[in-house]
Amino acid sequence: MKSAALPSFWEKYRAMSPAVRAGARKAYRLWAENPFHPSLHFKCIDSDEDIWSVRVTKSHRAVGVMLADTVTWFWIGDHDEYETFYS
Repeated sequence: MKSAALPSFWEKYRAMSPAVRAGARKAYRLWAENPFHPSLHFKCIDSDEDIWSVRVTKSHRAVGVMLADTVTWFWIGDHDEYETFYS
């Protein structure tokens, strides 16, 4: 599976604390090896739009849209904000 990221993702990523950014990099490396590793909770959250989420840290998620074999990440943030949009 491939990965891309929109400017909206990078803007939110750069605003994160260094610890969260480090967690995101660690999660990405694991996702690149095995997207369905149990600790990542990589799952489809909107089957109509093919939107997927992944656990970045215990309290942060990233969200992207899957097209063919590529996930294009467009959002990253804390779980509370994620819940308001994607619950």
